[in-house]
Amino acid sequence: MAELPLVLLHAFPLDARMWNPVREPLAARTRLITPDQRGLGRTKLPETDRAPSLEDAALDVLALLDKLELEKVVLGGCSMGGYLTLAVLRAAPERIGGLVLIDTKATADAPAAAENRRAIARRAESDGVTGWLATSMLPKLLSVGTIYRRPDIAETVRDLADSQPPSGIAWAQRAMAARPDSRELLAETEIPALVIVGSEDKLTPPDAARELAEALPNGELVVVPGAGHLTPLEKPAAVTEAILDWYPGS
Repeated sequence: MAELPLVLLHAFPLDARMWNPVREPLAARTRLITPDQRGLGRTKLPETDRAPSLEDAALDVLALLDKLELEKVVLGGCSMGGYLTLAVLRAAPERIGGLVLIDTKATADAPAAAENRRAIARRAESDGVTGWLATSMLPKLLSVGTIYRRPDIAETVRDLADSQPPSGIAWAQRAMAARPDSRELLAETEIPALVIVGSEDKLTPPDAARELAEALPNGELVVVPGAGHLTPLEKPAAVTEAILDWYPGS
């Protein structure tokens, strides 16, 4: 068993079930923890007047580590889960013994992208999310090959997206729109880091992942052929192999 437990944070607009394809082989090597983020999956959205912020979501992760009596973990995430991982790194770097950043980036949203997130949040609150959210996002989330050759994966993504509470979708979009640039944070960390990206990722393409890995003093890059933005669902064997080959203490 690897020394440190592994905590993986899911992508938007999904929940922790996205890790099911990699769960068994990873759990065979180390303790694996895959929480639902606030407002998504089985985790309720707290009642608060505070503006949506990944800083508050990071406190959720730290509270979970405290509850489980885990002083230090390897922390990783896909897409939004990567943004949340960086928020935890900013809040409590001493709790992290390794970083796994999957199909994600360290830059903040451009103004137009942030406004688009807020527009999606408003629509989720007014119309719900069933149907339109998954339909609009699938071409961005999955590679063309996955969509046409693996309709089961596309259907899984659609089902997961459709099952999310509209309030949680809206909260997550507003929190991501408000996130800060984290490139300076990464440049200052000495924590071992693994960056994984799908070769056909349209949202955080390989060139961006390469810049992310190069910004990390101890960063390593793995490009997964034939995958889009959700490599753990599209190419679970490749993601598992990359993580286990790199894992601190292995």
